[in-house]
Amino acid sequence: MCISKRIRNLFILLGNLFLSFVCFRQGVTEVLCEACDQLGWKSPTKIQIEAIPVALQGKDVIGLAETGSGKTGAFALPILQSLLASPQRLHTLVLTPTRELAFQISEQFEALGSSIGVKCAVIVGGIDMMSQSLVLAKKPHVVIATPGRLIDHLENTKGFSLRALKFLVMDEADRILNMDFETEVDKILKVIPRERRTFLFSATMTKKVQKLERAALKDPVKCAVSTKYSTVDKLQQYYIFIPSKYKDCYLVSILNELAGNSFIIFCSTCNTAQRVALLLRNLGITAIPLHGQMSQNKRLGALNKFKSKSRSVLLATDVASRGLDIPHVDCVINYDIPTHSKDYIHRVGRTARAGRSGKSITFVTQYDVELFQRIETLIGKKLPAFPTQEEEVMMLVERVSEAQRFAKIVSRPFFILSFVGICQI
Repeated sequence: MCISKRIRNLFILLGNLFLSFVCFRQGVTEVLCEACDQLGWKSPTKIQIEAIPVALQGKDVIGLAETGSGKTGAFALPILQSLLASPQRLHTLVLTPTRELAFQISEQFEALGSSIGVKCAVIVGGIDMMSQSLVLAKKPHVVIATPGRLIDHLENTKGFSLRALKFLVMDEADRILNMDFETEVDKILKVIPRERRTFLFSATMTKKVQKLERAALKDPVKCAVSTKYSTVDKLQQYYIFIPSKYKDCYLVSILNELAGNSFIIFCSTCNTAQRVALLLRNLGITAIPLHGQMSQNKRLGALNKFKSKSRSVLLATDVASRGLDIPHVDCVINYDIPTHSKDYIHRVGRTARAGRSGKSITFVTQYDVELFQRIETLIGKKLPAFPTQEEEVMMLVERVSEAQRFAKIVSRPFFILSFVGICQI
């Protein structure tokens, strides 16, 4: 037993030495290498191997890689190393498309920079502007923001300026532009220094991103570890062809069959996410919704409950499809098929992250065949059918119908408050 422990400790030591060697080879300082080790980052990912040396040479970077490939580390480490070399307040601005992703990036910056005392500020909507103004007045090193709320502060918060900014990062750049933030991004580019470093990271390259590249970057180096739209190899992808009216029955059947796993279920609207969450709770499944009609505090609370494993099922709109890194997600279910094929890649990318395995199941009704065919064309593969027993599913109809009636009664106030009843996020 003693010998096996020594051998295990020797392997751990060799692993740590290998990580340090790789970090030094790429030019990352020992302090940051140790921070990587404490976070359990044993070896760099493909995008990190490609992008970090280029970023450390002082060049602008375009990073293209599939979701879940460690893009945050690829831009955070060079920025922290620059901060270490020349400390400065309001040193870096990171733009993100969603509030949840902003908080996650802040957590990673603070974890990697804990030993050097890095201070971050998250500036997103849904939170009181006055409290955010007080945080900005303390001049943090890194500001992580959604474009809309940042513009509010640039225009209205006295004394807040980004004139001395050294780094601009646009994470999930394609989504930022697809959410009609182009005007806000143009305004931000006008008030920050031209002499700066710019990193642009995304899982997909679009025409809008190419236009932004020409406007914001100087002689950038393209670091692409995935040239086509693709999903990771360790992701098992399936579909189920089902009648639209039995969607809930098939969902409950799969959750029962794969009980013990952690799920993210993507819905197309806030109302659907809310209704299905109530339905599943009524059937004894620990489900929680996450969508744009919830207050920011409730959204963060839902995310934290799911991350801490006190809830096993997260019902979400596409607000959760980008960038969120929750390691324990075992299965992604597309309850509603995404309208845009590229969103499929981001949704299923919530599982099988950082070398882990995972599973995705897409519900295809009689109305979704064309959309499903577009997805298969985009990813370049035919998906196998997920095996289900129709007889067993049909046995759930009565119980599920009762739960549906309960969910409709309870969620009726939510439907009334939701303007026209549909909220596409």
